[in-house]
Amino acid sequence: MSRPLEDVLFGAPGARPRTGTRVASWLAGAALLALAAGVVVGFGSAGQLDARLWRLFTQASTWTFLADGLLGTLASAAMAAVIALGFGLVLLLGRLARPRLVRWPSVALIEFLRGTPTLLLIYVCFLVLPPLGIQLSTYWMLTLPVGLSTAAVVAEVYRAGVLAVPRGQTDAARSLGLTEAQVFFHIVFPQALRYIVPALVAQLVIVVKDTTFGYVVTYGELMQNARVLIANHQSLVPVYLVVALLYCAVNYGISRASRRLGRPLH
Repeated sequence: MSRPLEDVLFGAPGARPRTGTRVASWLAGAALLALAAGVVVGFGSAGQLDARLWRLFTQASTWTFLADGLLGTLASAAMAAVIALGFGLVLLLGRLARPRLVRWPSVALIEFLRGTPTLLLIYVCFLVLPPLGIQLSTYWMLTLPVGLSTAAVVAEVYRAGVLAVPRGQTDAARSLGLTEAQVFFHIVFPQALRYIVPALVAQLVIVVKDTTFGYVVTYGELMQNARVLIANHQSLVPVYLVVALLYCAVNYGISRASRRLGRPLH
């Protein structure tokens, strides 16, 4: 007897699908381990895992230099996140506004910033603005483009959350005599945040990654300092491995913090 379509699509998987999923997971895990082993063997045969290349990590100056770069990354990423979250909200309000003179420019700006690569915006700040008499520090040459580029995406994330709020919530709030601003900021937006926390976290992780464009303006972020270490010590793989672990630690910290912030919303 065939199972109903709803049970097939949404019901709990049977014994055979669970077994197949388990086998596929084991095979995928084995393939990843084999790939990792192959990469390690390749690095070893190329001499990139020799002890002499790791000696620089026994020096306190190396860790101080990397720490300075990490602080530069965090400083730029934090300000870019503030710009993205704040300006993204402004763009959202403009896109949801009823007057076309407000809505259309907001939509155009969102689409422009979403479609323009962050690297191109950095080049504009670095090469185009100085001849026009607008001088920015290397910090803002990196932070401002990253923040603006992310703000356009965040605005769309906000909008998805707002549209996910049931219409009855706004109708009930209006029936109580609340203004449109009160309905949005007290009823709609707090509920929308509950839906979009994972997407916002993903964007914050992307912000941290985008700070690696700091090399364009020679801003002292983590990757820029890593390049300096590689140039001075010819230790390519060890430095990049350590830097990759530092980035993973930062992004894991962002994910953990987002879980704590998201608890009161549930």
